[in-house]
Formats: sequence, C-alpha cells, structure tokens
Amino acid sequence: MIPIPEIDLNQIADENMRQLVRSLLNIIEELSADNGRLREDNQQLRDEINRFKGEHGKPNIKPGKPQQNHSSEKERGQPRRHQKKSKRSEIRIEREEVLAVDRAHLPPDAVFKGYEDVVVQEIALHTDNILFRKERFYSASEGKTYLAALPAGYAGAFGPNLRTQVLILYYACQMTEPKIRTWLEQLGIDISEGTISNMLIKGHTAFHEEEASSYDASLANCPWQHIDETGTRVNGENHYCHIVDSPLATHYQTTPTKSRLDVLKVLRNRRPVAFRNNDAAWQLVKALRVPKYALRQLLGLCPNREYSAAFMSDWLDRRLPKLSNPHRVSILSSLAVAAYHASTGYPVVRLLLCDDAPQFQWVTEELALCWIHEGRHYKKLSPVVPAHQRAQKRFLQAFWRFYRTLNRYRDAPTPEKATWLGRYFDRLFGTRTGYADLDKLIARTQRHKTHLLMALTHPEIPLHNNPAELGARQRVRKRKISFGPRVAEGVKAWDTFMSLVETTRKLGVNFLDYILDRIMGTGNIPSLPDLIVARARQLDPGASWQGT
Repeated sequence: MIPIPEIDLNQIADENMRQLVRSLLNIIEELSADNGRLREDNQQLRDEINRFKGEHGKPNIKPGKPQQNHSSEKERGQPRRHQKKSKRSEIRIEREEVLAVDRAHLPPDAVFKGYEDVVVQEIALHTDNILFRKERFYSASEGKTYLAALPAGYAGAFGPNLRTQVLILYYACQMTEPKIRTWLEQLGIDISEGTISNMLIKGHTAFHEEEASSYDASLANCPWQHIDETGTRVNGENHYCHIVDSPLATHYQTTPTKSRLDVLKVLRNRRPVAFRNNDAAWQLVKALRVPKYALRQLLGLCPNREYSAAFMSDWLDRRLPKLSNPHRVSILSSLAVAAYHASTGYPVVRLLLCDDAPQFQWVTEELALCWIHEGRHYKKLSPVVPAHQRAQKRFLQAFWRFYRTLNRYRDAPTPEKATWLGRYFDRLFGTRTGYADLDKLIARTQRHKTHLLMALTHPEIPLHNNPAELGARQRVRKRKISFGPRVAEGVKAWDTFMSLVETTRKLGVNFLDYILDRIMGTGNIPSLPDLIVARARQLDPGASWQGT
C-alpha cells in the first residue's frame, strides 16, 4: 500500500477545502477497511473453489504472536513497585531433624554457635492400602447379622484421600481422566477410567446443595454481581456457561442458550422462571417493539399475577399462534423480567456489571458497563492516515486518564467530585476529532454515560468485568482440556465443583482441605454460606444500597 503523506489540516486556510480534505481522508479509511475485508472474502472463495477441484486451500497458519494487541493493561494500570515477600512464615512445619557436623572434621577450638535453619518443602508419595477386618456377629434369636461399620469417609474400594485427590486433579488442576488414571497407576493404585468418571460426577448431592446455598448467600449479601458467559459443549452440542461473580463467591451454570430467559434462570439459581403482567412488563414489550395486535392480546392476562412457563407457552400457542419466534421471546422475556423484579421469595440482584451484550439489558434495575470492554473498541481501530493514527493515540490517552481519575474517586467519593466527573465525561466524550470511525465510537460511549458512570452512585462496584472474564477463562481452559461433559450429571458436577474451586479461593479456604473435610464429615471447616455472610460483614459490598 502506498504510504499516505502527512497532512496538517490546520494549515489549510479555506474551511470548505479543509472539510473536503477531511472527508477524503475518511473515505480513504473506509476504502482501506473495505479492501481488507474484500481480500479476506476473496481468499475464502479461492479456497472454496480449490476444495471443489479436489485441491487444498490456503493453509490456516496462525501467527506466533497476536497481530494486534487489544489489551489496555499498560494504559490503564498504575505502576507498582514489586516487593518480594518471604513465604517462610506461611509454610507449615511437620517435623524437625537436627543435622550434626562430623566431629572428626572439627578443629579442637571449634565452639558450638547454635543452628542455621533451612526449610525444605517435601511431599510423601506412597500408597496407604488398608485391609479392614470388620467384626461380624450373628444373633440366632433375631436371625440377624451385626457387622462393624467402616470409619467415617470410607465407602467402597477407595479411601477419602484418594477420592479427594481425584476431585482436586480434575477440577482444580484440570487434568484429564486418562492422565489421572496414569498418575494413580504410577503410585500403585489399581483403578479404571469408569471408576474415576463415577467419582467425578456421582454421589455429590451434599456438594451440589452447599454450592447452591452458597450462591444464594452471595446473591443475598451482595446486591451487585459480575456476569459473563462462554461457549460449552455438552455431548457434542453447543451450550453456554454463565459465570456470576461477586467479592463473596463465583457461580458457574450451563444452559442451552444465552438468552435473557436463561440469564434470568441463572440469577434465580435454577428456580423455575415466573411471568408477570404489570406496568414494567408493558414498558419492556413496547421497547422491544412487539406488534400492536400482540399487545392487545396481552390485555387478556390478569395484571400482577404470576404465571408458570407451561401456562405462558400454552397461552401463546392459543392466542398468538402466528406470532414470530423473536416476538414470542420478547413477550416471554418482558414478563419474566417483570416477575423477577417483583419477586420476594429469593434474593434479587439489583445491578449487573457486564459487557454490552443485549441479553443482559433490562434484567436488573441498574446496569453497569465495563470500561475495559468500552476501551477495546477504540483499540481495534486500525487507521492508515497518520493524522487519524495520532487522533486515536491522543484520545486513548485521554480515555484511560479519565478511567484512572474515576477509579480514584471510588476511594473517596463525594457529591462534588461526582458532579465534576459527570461534566468531565461530557467534555471528553463530546469532542469530535474529524476521524469518522473514532467519532462514531466517541458518540457511542456518550450514549452509554449512565451505565459507565454507575460507580458515581455505587462506588463499591469496580469499573471493569475482569472477575467474571477470569472465571470464564477457567471454563475455556477446562473445555480445551476435557472437551465437555456428556451427561446431565457431568454438567452439574462441572458447574458445582468449578464454582466451589473459585468460591473457596475467594473465602481463603484451602480447596483440598475443604473437599477432604466434607468427605470425612469432620465439620472442621464452617459451611460456605456462613463464611460468605461473615465475609460480607467485613467488606460491606452493598453499602450504597442501604436504606433503599
């Protein structure tokens, strides 16, 4: 491509000529982008023709490094001085061993000066197979046999420590079942892959119940939640895993779709979705542009009464049989959102912090958008005109300068600072650079003002959705290693144990100790809901909602 010369528009005296040159430069950007897209389409067509001829298309060789880095960590981050801390105080000492100096090598005047401590971390890798000889008594008068019980935690042919290790290796360390079997065989354990699979997905009712109750505790003690989703394969079919995260807990839940109805199902913690016809529902169906003839039919539903999913499905089939599926989903979503907001029998999320995906809109009373997602749109611009490259760079600097200022506000919020930041936002995102694509993004950010400045009202919420994105990354790694569950039990086990891994980490509980404690039934580790309630008292994550 021929390089575009530097053009300083300020040097053009004639305003009409300056506007003409600016328009021509934007046309160059548009044509450059179109040319790139056409080249890709043309190559795909060439590859398709070659495949029809029995030949091979252009090999899809991915670059060793990303061609364009959309990360904003350097721009938004504050440099911190790294200080290496000693971890010796955190290491638990199991035994001490005194090492003596060979007295034969000591000179006569050598004087004992105490000890020099060296801490060495080590583990013991060996089997601990047990032959339990259970006493057996028979009562002839009762015709009954009495048999000694196995110790707590022991069931079947494998002990609690081995079962704990299998769960840890698969869910926390993300090893595959064949690799777990290989590892255990090297230790001298005789076990099949089928047995390992059963250990991973069967007999975990207590874990499922504690995870569900811990999720309810998180929803009840934190009125705002991060949310994100990522693709998941279930028995070879596309599903979606939703990640709901707060400072108290992380919850994974897999659903067939990522629709607003499934988002509501996730926020209700698998409780059946209800539907309600009220003023809030009407506002939403109108916003979603449901046809007027369908709105007239909705008048037949009793106001402020909850309906089940089965009733609504049957009602729509009878009253609106020709209604298109998108409009049908819009009606169901509107009535489900209204029912969710009016619910009192379970904790209702007041605010979601997320990206601008449509399925998250209107689900909660308030919505906060991620600044990092917003900044990523600016990073994706690839201008070819030097003046536009400079404009992009300058604006990104101003963008992240505002982000850092807003982040500092969260540490010491005041009404005066909030008002000033609102005016600062309007000045920054009211500017026009002359670079059409950049100006469109600036105007887009301006339209998102309410959602991007939600921290002015609720300073406790972060400015980004990184916790949920990091949670999604864990599921992405899991599906790359283990592909995906195949049965409903496997789906539930994946969701439950991945939730427990992240939740125990947030609560400062060792996951290995937690699993072993629950399998053995010792009860040394308090229930996760109790720990979540205690943590909420310390953090007070809903301070700005108190009294509302």
